Amino acid sequence: MTLKIYNTLTRNKDEFKPLTAGQVNMYVCGPTVYDYIHIGNARPVIFFDVVRRYLESIGYNVKYVVNFTDVDDKLIKKAAEMGTTVPEVADLFVQKYYEDTKGLGVREATVHPRVTQNMGEIIAFISGLEAKGLAYEAGGDVFFRTSKFAEYGKLSQQNLDELQFGIRVDVDQRKENPQDFVLWKAAKPGEISWSSPWGDGRPGWHIECSAMVRKYLGETIDIHGGGQDLTFPHHECEIAQSEGLTGHQMANYWMHNGFVNINNEKMSKSLGNGITVHQLLKTIPAQVIRYFMLSGHYRNPLNFSDEAVEQAKGSLARIENCISALKHRLKSAAAETGGAPAAADAAIAAAVQDVKAQFEAKMNDDFNTPDAITAVFELVNVANPYANREEVNAATLELLLQQFAAMDDVLGILAPEADDLLDEEIEQLIADRTEARKSKNWARADEIRDLLTERGIVLEDTAQGIRWRRK
Repeated sequence: MTLKIYNTLTRNKDEFKPLTAGQVNMYVCGPTVYDYIHIGNARPVIFFDVVRRYLESIGYNVKYVVNFTDVDDKLIKKAAEMGTTVPEVADLFVQKYYEDTKGLGVREATVHPRVTQNMGEIIAFISGLEAKGLAYEAGGDVFFRTSKFAEYGKLSQQNLDELQFGIRVDVDQRKENPQDFVLWKAAKPGEISWSSPWGDGRPGWHIECSAMVRKYLGETIDIHGGGQDLTFPHHECEIAQSEGLTGHQMANYWMHNGFVNINNEKMSKSLGNGITVHQLLKTIPAQVIRYFMLSGHYRNPLNFSDEAVEQAKGSLARIENCISALKHRLKSAAAETGGAPAAADAAIAAAVQDVKAQFEAKMNDDFNTPDAITAVFELVNVANPYANREEVNAATLELLLQQFAAMDDVLGILAPEADDLLDEEIEQLIADRTEARKSKNWARADEIRDLLTERGIVLEDTAQGIRWRRK
């Protein structure tokens, strides 16, 4: 089945055709590093991580770029509050970003460029726009001349008249048109700044991404992504700048994820209901957060609540318990069959192929992760009855486990610990408990169970012997 992506630019699910066979160039707007990333930021971080993983799983080499905005008004304000410098604030929260995203099981992008490392390219980009009559200087600031880009508004499907009518704030009188946006901002006294043909200053927000997309991925890229709130004005302005300068389409596919609400309310500073990933990871396992984020279609809003977290925990536990049962049976499968190798059960093998096809079909349908997760549960429904049979064989168990692993390599919803072996000390404790039970030393058996529980190991007595799983 062909991969189709809902393209914000066309408002259709378009068949994915990369510019270069076997290669995907993808850019996703990253954070402004003045604070910890919050749960709203976590959604594109996790979702586009899954997009990248899936594209790689079906054979593409993905060059994935996620930028850091490491200078702007928010960083300047934060530096003043902390009594430090903008670069020090940026360094601190870039590091916190890496820690939190690693905690979420997110793989690092191919490149994580910073605005301050690309100032030369940004200034050259603005100079190019000025040379083409698409930018003008006024009072030390440089603005983009939207009237000279006929397609301004095509991504958000707004026209200039509507945009002008919708402007309710005081308009900068230096602008030729109210909707013109800033490319370069003159520095105020004491602010961090860089030298430019227009005086000391720093870039506007939109120009950063245009310059970095061009530098790291080229004039036209395959996929550009970000949160729904970036469609206008950020991505709209990127298109105007990039296409105005190069004359080429900036991105063939534009993808935008929906918002995350908190207890059915929009997350906002005024409500004080923001939650950082740093806070979340202290109380909620990363895999639960990922499962929650992928449990709804990426273009739809998600509602974060205690109930949603508990539902995610319960669903994950069902998958993990199934995998634990398969691994438990695999340990003794050779002994149960007298050591004779056996081919995988034909009916189970056929069912696994059906699940694999279902998973791929759903991911090919605009990365439909909730339905892809349904395919994971279809495999649970196949695996659980097999694991409970009196006789099983290793080939079938391994086939089931391999399919779980293949799907999780895309989704990343299973704890890495599920693949770890118990260390020798815990293995010995389990053996000791078995001996204690045989000698009817129930107190010692209970003591060992409690000790293992403290270490996050849950023991289950089954017809095939003691089975363990991690909490």
